[in-house]
Amino acid sequence: MDDLYPPIHVRAEGMLDVGDGHRIYCQEAGNPDGKPVVVLHGGPGSGISPMARRHFDPEVYRIILFDQRGTGRSTPAIGEPDVDLSVNTLWHLVSDMEKLRERLNLEQWQIFGGSWGATLALAYAETHPSRVTEIILRGVFTVGRGELDWIYGGGAANLFPREWEDFLAPIPEERRDDPMAAYRDLVYHPDQVIRERAAIAWSTWEGAIVCLRPDPAFRNQYASPDFAVTFARLALHYFCHGAWLEEGQLIREAGKLSGIPGVIVQGRYDAVCPPVTAYELHRAWPDSKLDLVEAAGHAVTDPGMLAALREATDSFRPALTFGMQMADDKAGPDQ
Repeated sequence: MDDLYPPIHVRAEGMLDVGDGHRIYCQEAGNPDGKPVVVLHGGPGSGISPMARRHFDPEVYRIILFDQRGTGRSTPAIGEPDVDLSVNTLWHLVSDMEKLRERLNLEQWQIFGGSWGATLALAYAETHPSRVTEIILRGVFTVGRGELDWIYGGGAANLFPREWEDFLAPIPEERRDDPMAAYRDLVYHPDQVIRERAAIAWSTWEGAIVCLRPDPAFRNQYASPDFAVTFARLALHYFCHGAWLEEGQLIREAGKLSGIPGVIVQGRYDAVCPPVTAYELHRAWPDSKLDLVEAAGHAVTDPGMLAALREATDSFRPALTFGMQMADDKAGPDQ
């Protein structure tokens, strides 16, 4: 069995006005009468990936994706001057998801998210559990202090010392005791050269440690200024605020997921989001299954990850029934 379904075209797309001056870009693929699943991208700031549509059987799934506030084709973009970040928080994104669900006239949907997408998935599901049929998570991240200290406070540096030196390079030595605070200032520096260099260094650090084995394609993607500026600015905005979560909140409130079946796919050697968080979530969420992929890190393309994710989506796949036919004329969010 192939690990991904074949490439699939976007069947419908549009912009949804979610308030606060924001419009989010949304798209659909697959069967318009199929089982709805919403795909939550990582980052924050990564935006929609075409590959994300290919985790699902397009004959039976209605696949819904959107660019979160400030990312991709959503407006305003994070790079625009004077963009109001006060209306770009985790809870605004949860509200956006509800507006999208209501716009599409869905009673419930499956939630699929990786890394930061897992954070948003948990926040949404714990807020609106009655709207969720199942949850599939990859590379669990809950924005806890220990998680942030691991990746941005020197924990992962024990595995990637040379890359950590590159990460620290843009920061004045006297500010290296708090890299996140220093970077937050640097990515908004009035000098464009300084802020782009900082954004690229921030982004490249994650690109360097995301795969179990070094992958130049990831490094190149994360080092691209267009990608790095959005990725760094949004990540720092969210992480410096703890994503507007109380410490340990998403694990502590996992009991709200009782009755919602789920699969947690986690790389054994994930250096971005260490497996301990996935394990703690699994223990707190009795209806979850933890699939620890032994030869993988954080990247979705690491060995075994795509196969595990397809197994998860297939496990919740409904039987193909009469009337669930493919179509290309279903209205999108803004049609």
